Amino acid sequence: MTSTAELLPLAVIGACCSPVTREPISAENAASLAHVLKAVADPARLRLVSMVAAHQDAEACVCDLTEPLGLSQGTVSHHLKILVDAGILTRDRRGTWAYYALVPGALDSIVGLLAGA
Repeated sequence: MTSTAELLPLAVIGACCSPVTREPISAENAASLAHVLKAVADPARLRLVSMVAAHQDAEACVCDLTEPLGLSQGTVSHHLKILVDAGILTRDRRGTWAYYALVPGALDSIVGLLAGA
């Protein structure tokens, strides 16, 4: 099994690989894409991606996400870490808070790889 450290970043997969509908995906790219898809295959994480992308200036502090999501700060931070590790969000620490933003093109890369765009 491929470890997380060996997985390709989403931007690399999207830039170098044909959509899965045009040609068979390599084992390495399949493992990396599966890692990304697992990250968004959770209702709370899907909501977090949407909330961050829709937030003012397309970035949100973890403090802005806990109450609307109805989860504890620790649980929200855990979900955000998974999304950062998958290359979907970026994290910027400012003082005691962390701010998250959508990686430009991250969702487009996922859609493009699956839809044949």
